[in-house]
Amino acid sequence: MSDKPTVLFVCVHNAGRSQMAAGYLRALGGDRVEVRSAGSAPKDEINPVAVEAMAEEGIDIAGNTPKVLTTEAVRESDVVITMGCGDACPIFPGKRYEDWELDDPAGQGIEAVRPIRDEIRRRIEELLGEILPAGARA
Repeated sequence: MSDKPTVLFVCVHNAGRSQMAAGYLRALGGDRVEVRSAGSAPKDEINPVAVEAMAEEGIDIAGNTPKVLTTEAVRESDVVITMGCGDACPIFPGKRYEDWELDDPAGQGIEAVRPIRDEIRRRIEELLGEILPAGARA
């Protein structure tokens, strides 16, 4: 893994879980990590409840746009974290892959999305501790 690891978050629609994870990693990792997100079947816009949940944490993901998952995005990433996208993600040797089982926030109210958001934050904090050199951690 490089000094500045690249992390790709993948979910089906790239509108909720992967966008919240990317938002947290950008906020908590700063310029020490490169962050990408994509979906196997992206929606047209970010889930507004995910936007609201992240805004409560002071993180603005409203301007993000769902992106389609590409082979290049996976190839260029050090860590690939999937969230319910099944077998849609290509596998390349030498990459770190994780599958995070998280409820889908689609169609859920804010009360149901907050625990998903909080679990994503916990996992992001753990991930940062694993992928950043000790001297690069905040």
